[in-house]
Amino acid sequence: MNALSLFSSIGIGELYLSELDVNVVVANELIPKRAEAHQIIHDNCKMITGNIVDELIKEQIILESKQKNVDFILATPPCQGLSSAGSNKTEDSLLYDKRNYLILHALDIIDRLEPSYILIENVPRFFRLLFPYNNSLVNLETLLLEKYRDRYNIKAEIMNAADYSVPQTRLRAVFRLWKKNLDWVAPVIEPNQVTVRQSISNLPTLEAGMTSSIKNHWARIHPENQILWMKHTPTGCSAFSNEIYYPQKENGEKIKGFKNTYHRMGWDKPAPTITMRNEIISSQENVHPGRSLPDGTWSDARVLTPRELLILSSCPPDMDKPDNLSDNEFRQLIGEGIPPLMLKKIVKGIVM
Repeated sequence: MNALSLFSSIGIGELYLSELDVNVVVANELIPKRAEAHQIIHDNCKMITGNIVDELIKEQIILESKQKNVDFILATPPCQGLSSAGSNKTEDSLLYDKRNYLILHALDIIDRLEPSYILIENVPRFFRLLFPYNNSLVNLETLLLEKYRDRYNIKAEIMNAADYSVPQTRLRAVFRLWKKNLDWVAPVIEPNQVTVRQSISNLPTLEAGMTSSIKNHWARIHPENQILWMKHTPTGCSAFSNEIYYPQKENGEKIKGFKNTYHRMGWDKPAPTITMRNEIISSQENVHPGRSLPDGTWSDARVLTPRELLILSSCPPDMDKPDNLSDNEFRQLIGEGIPPLMLKKIVKGIVM
């Protein structure tokens, strides 16, 4: 089955779909650098670079999809406008961010192509966003039901990547649509979640700035004061809880911050949600769990190596970084994408 990927970025979520004989043959991405990286990773896909709001771009997407017999549409609109960590911290502010309404342009394409299967995914807050429809404001589930209930089965739910063998807790709003005469079996929740220990504890310890002979396993350089604070921070804890070595200004005054920052991951549960800013120690729960050392300090006072990041995101650990992306850009785009193993298990229900 041939597929169209809208808002595709560099195609992280698409990495394993070909294993199901679901081939992404057309993709659309707004940002040229991301579109170029997508072409490097998915070299058999026709990339259409440009804004889906532009009618010429939209017509090109539709034409290419028709020519390639697309029968599955994957739409993963940008979620930065919905993130509570971003500028839109109130419900009212969501109404004025144009990024939150790009999905309506994806529905225009769905109306023209009438594929057998459609998958829309975003952050859970997407459920609360209201869209204009028939002179009223409705949430996306209601909108989809109003438009498509006669032709499609519709299922909307919040799924956790950790329930599908991904060693990371990541909640996603998932909308599945499939034509009335077809089936789409829901993925089975795994009885046991995969932990950080099971995933990356076999990799050798690295301190900030160190490298190894293992592909993608090298550690970023961090400020010395941050390294000192994290060396005195146990597994699963924040440096803000330290009695002496806590985040502080040059004059010794304690920095104000949240307890989920300057924070080490735990070993025996899935990783917390990996964010786009996974390259800095001061962001949310980004620091390696560490191991207790004889002198009372803790090892691995650093963020994840690229290999650890790829593993916890269910990406191939030996994956090559596209040459046109910096290390930080690659890390951030991994943190932005839906874990590919999660997407594979959802889509597998189509072809069982």
